[in-house]
Amino acid sequence: MTQPPPFAVISGAQVQEAIGGREEQVTRMVEAAYRLHGEGRTVNPDSYFLRFPDRPSSRIIALPASVGGDVGVHGIKWISSFPENVAAGIPRASAVLILNDTETGYPFACLESSIISAARTAASAALAAAELSDRRDGPASAGRPRRVGFVGAGLIARYVHMYLAANGFAFDRLGVHDLSAEHAEGFRGYLERSGSGTVTVHDRAEDLIRSSDLIVFATVAGAPHVTDPGWFGHNPLVLHVSLRDLSPEIILSAYNVVDDVEHCLKADTSPHLAEQRSGNRDFVAGTLYDVLEGRTRPPADRPVVFSPFGLGVLDLAVARYVYDRVAASGALNTVPDFFHELKRHG
Repeated sequence: MTQPPPFAVISGAQVQEAIGGREEQVTRMVEAAYRLHGEGRTVNPDSYFLRFPDRPSSRIIALPASVGGDVGVHGIKWISSFPENVAAGIPRASAVLILNDTETGYPFACLESSIISAARTAASAALAAAELSDRRDGPASAGRPRRVGFVGAGLIARYVHMYLAANGFAFDRLGVHDLSAEHAEGFRGYLERSGSGTVTVHDRAEDLIRSSDLIVFATVAGAPHVTDPGWFGHNPLVLHVSLRDLSPEIILSAYNVVDDVEHCLKADTSPHLAEQRSGNRDFVAGTLYDVLEGRTRPPADRPVVFSPFGLGVLDLAVARYVYDRVAASGALNTVPDFFHELKRHG
């Protein structure tokens, strides 16, 4: 008789122990998941947004997905974003993730997922930065960007910097811009402690953008706040992680790469607004999978913008790895008798 798998709970501390210091390995997992997705070996339905009339800035999002190949798991991430938390002294985002067995459908693990979410987001951004930089047309001596600017100074920005460094990026100059002077100074302190180059806090986003060759947008902006294409006249590489910072005019003037066209051009993202403005999707050059496969090559004479919607399949790939590591270590915390009614007629 088939038995359901034991149900386990994996804490954030266990997640951190499993992936901490393994940024390059996590990046390779994310790359493999993108390849499975590009090959049609995943299922990644639309994300579902739970919104609140009395709290318009807050939301909880469900990301169901299934990954084939060596990952072999179904699941769902349930992640909340409550920006007001920051003023109360706790992180904006919190998340859990459920893994389901592919044979029986039974859930077999619940993992703290804010760390997984931040890691897969940063790995995706670092992978895109490396591939787009290395494949970009132009003189080979140009190399990777040495001047980076962060718009938004929260946890995601910290993780992106950490993953960029782990993937071979080294910066001489780093810029920071945040609406909160306190958060900007805190992030400056982190960057200086990390042993990076000269760090400058910019009061204006324009100054940061014009002085950076690689720009990371990691904000909670709900609508475009950067509107002048002229700020990008030096043709930087832009990691548009937060998706809603750039005006349609900037998107339409750039070479655009997304992680998934159907997912990214929804929910009033900047690419979605650009589609509404232009009436077509011709401005999208391709997906990151297309870049990995050499089907499209970023130019040197236009800004290059990567806009990742964030796919649930990436979360599942990292979560499966975490589960397997914790299980192999013997530290899996299972819940006895979690599934109780297992006889059809009692």
